[in-house]
Amino acid sequence: MKILNQHQIQQKIKRLAIQILERHYGETELILAGLNNKGLAFAQLLLAELRAAALKDMTFILTRIRLNPAAPLEYEPVLELPAEQLQGKTVIVVDDVANTGRTLFFAMRPLLNTVPRRVEVAVLVDRKHKSFPIQPDYVGLSLYTTMRDDIDVQLEGGEEGMAVYLR
Repeated sequence: MKILNQHQIQQKIKRLAIQILERHYGETELILAGLNNKGLAFAQLLLAELRAAALKDMTFILTRIRLNPAAPLEYEPVLELPAEQLQGKTVIVVDDVANTGRTLFFAMRPLLNTVPRRVEVAVLVDRKHKSFPIQPDYVGLSLYTTMRDDIDVQLEGGEEGMAVYLR
């Protein structure tokens, strides 16, 4: 069942960008760190909207955090940006879906090698099944589901465009 179509996703991204810019009014730089492939794809869409709506003197840096959600201890999470560049900066960790919070929890490990000014989390869909102490700061859609349900986020254009499905 489709729960968000392309137009609705675009509206949510625009609203999230405005919320981020309002909270960070007066800052000169924000770092967006997308998780793996879908988190990075969502971060890129969010970045485009932030750049369109932001003041000209604001800089945005996009990076990726790579981790294996199935084995977060076996393979160390990797931040593609040198950790020193996060020092004293605001970092927004971006993912498509937050479920139990485990993936986002382990994604914070590379950030512990420095002292950012602030770390926040932005997700397109937040499922309310938290097992870890992660609460997104920016949420496109909050959704209560059963544990057996699956959320499928498609951010590539394709024939039907972007969509979010509940399966």
